Amino acid sequence: MSDIRPVDPHDDAAFDAWHEVYLASQLHGRGDWASPWQREELRAQVQAPSTLRSNTVYAGWSAGRLVSAGWLAMPLRDNLDRAYLAVDVAPGDRRSGHGAAMLAHLEQLALAEGRTVIGAETSWGLESGAEGEGDPGREFLVAHDYTLMLGDVQRQLDLPVADGLLDELAASAAGHHAAYTLRSWVGPVPDDLAESWLALSTTLMTEAPTGEMELEPEVVDVAEMRVHEEMVARQGRTKYNSVALDAEGTVVAYTDIATTVHEPDRAYQWGTLVAGAHRGHRLGLAVKAANLALLQRECPGVTRLTTYNAEVNAHMIGVNEMLGYRPVARLGEFEKKLA
Repeated sequence: MSDIRPVDPHDDAAFDAWHEVYLASQLHGRGDWASPWQREELRAQVQAPSTLRSNTVYAGWSAGRLVSAGWLAMPLRDNLDRAYLAVDVAPGDRRSGHGAAMLAHLEQLALAEGRTVIGAETSWGLESGAEGEGDPGREFLVAHDYTLMLGDVQRQLDLPVADGLLDELAASAAGHHAAYTLRSWVGPVPDDLAESWLALSTTLMTEAPTGEMELEPEVVDVAEMRVHEEMVARQGRTKYNSVALDAEGTVVAYTDIATTVHEPDRAYQWGTLVAGAHRGHRLGLAVKAANLALLQRECPGVTRLTTYNAEVNAHMIGVNEMLGYRPVARLGEFEKKLA
């Protein structure tokens, strides 16, 4: 029997204990491809007030011990029928009903807020195949009526990529985008690009493959983006960005990578998107090659870059394979509709 309570993110001891269970669960059986949120990254996120997304964490207790960690997130400006949750159980306390209790608790909280579509993710090794059959996380979600909506492949790029390869790929793309200008920078989005950056980047969740999930574009204004950028800095993260601009100076393709002081040897590929009207000019390859060159100049200590691609996203997978990414694991995006 679990006693489930919200965790005060400003209570350092309580939050540290919560993260310890979360981290042990995320690392268990996952090898060096595991990509958990680091403690201070998560602490900064759940402490930060936001008009875009609520983030609340919960601890499950049994016999005086913290045995499970839950996380519930809800968009506040768009996709108002949706909530996203995560459930982690300490490896030694699994198969005792603690995960099921936490899952039910989070679902009821979401339903009370009018959220009827619940999203969840879990990762598994390549050996478990595209469906993840037999993986404990996948089997847990399926047993509780979650459906696999989209399969992703986690890929890793070992750094540094040879300068010659990046130069070669950039040159191969250059002849196709002569009408565009490439621009790269470190940190927040420059003021002159903010509006068009947002106009493009907020469509990523609908323009990228979504399987049968019915998603709305994100609703974010520049002021909210600046608040988010401040939170990213408090997390210890730094963003590396490259864009393609049309003749009017509008962002028509972008890509961004994040590093973190908490994992100094690792970086994470975030979004990459080319506006529909500007596809066919190899802008995706161009901005990714430019951004990798920027990352390697600025962060020579980063030795691996992690990305996720929907298995059906053949074009982006092809670009990543040209850069040298290799598959290391899989991730499943699941969904459940509540009554």
